[in-house]
Amino acid sequence: MQYHEIGKTGMKVSSLSFGASSLGGVFHNIKEKEGITSVFTAIESGINFIDVSPYYGHYKAETVLGKALKDIPRDRYYLSTKVGRYGKDGVNTWDYSAKRATESVYESMERLNIDFIDLINVHDIEFADLNQVVNETLPALVKLREKGVVGHVGITDLQLENLKWVIDHSPAGTVESILNFCHYCLCDDKLADFLDYFEEKEIGIINASPLSMGLLTECGAPAWHPAPESLAAACRKAMLHCKAKNYPIEKLAMQFSVSNPRIATTLFSTANPQNVKNNIEFIEAPMDEELVREVKAIIGDQQRVSWANS
Repeated sequence: MQYHEIGKTGMKVSSLSFGASSLGGVFHNIKEKEGITSVFTAIESGINFIDVSPYYGHYKAETVLGKALKDIPRDRYYLSTKVGRYGKDGVNTWDYSAKRATESVYESMERLNIDFIDLINVHDIEFADLNQVVNETLPALVKLREKGVVGHVGITDLQLENLKWVIDHSPAGTVESILNFCHYCLCDDKLADFLDYFEEKEIGIINASPLSMGLLTECGAPAWHPAPESLAAACRKAMLHCKAKNYPIEKLAMQFSVSNPRIATTLFSTANPQNVKNNIEFIEAPMDEELVREVKAIIGDQQRVSWANS
């Protein structure tokens, strides 16, 4: 396992990290005990960064993760969670007000059985008024940083342009990291175009969803996936090509997403301990560079085709 610093935060994190969204049953129903074992397996294997949100499973992911964390020494991991997106009884809600953001931090700490959050993020800022994020949400989180309740402040979104806009309109040092998903994987490497900008601003880069929310898997994308059918079809072709070469596309996708040392860490999510072990084995093996080129050629003009967040 390799470790990289997230920007200038001092947090040296594993190149592959644990996204806890699956613990909330976001993708399918889970066995809670198995999900908790997945967290233990990740930590025991050298993963030291865990990301979650109150939105995942409408508080369930934080609750399940908290059951695991109470049995893990606090110095074994960095913990990231979020404010802004919530939900209850199957209904999604959004609230980026300073009051709700502050309350949310303390509520998350209670669910997670911790008394300090290493990184707090404004979640999926495209659902907010970006001016409110700049003038209200982020200042509230900075106050908590100044009080020592949280260590660092970040923002997350699918749309890279939104991340840049908020950084450009915030005082220097406000935003210390960004989390972006589905933009540094085999079918979309748009994040690469923004690396110089984030580095110039001394902002750490967290990548997520190396399998592009299921597009880059042998099972294929779930029915709810927002990608256009043309992209899904191209990814299926790429998957079959990899399968014919006895090289699972999941393995190649994981290897590709952690291959850029300018990206501090890449998040993957699972509630299955064996998947944790498999992904770590994948990234420890050398990547087939020629197969990467072949897959990109197969995906062809569907490269960087994206979708609206939901």
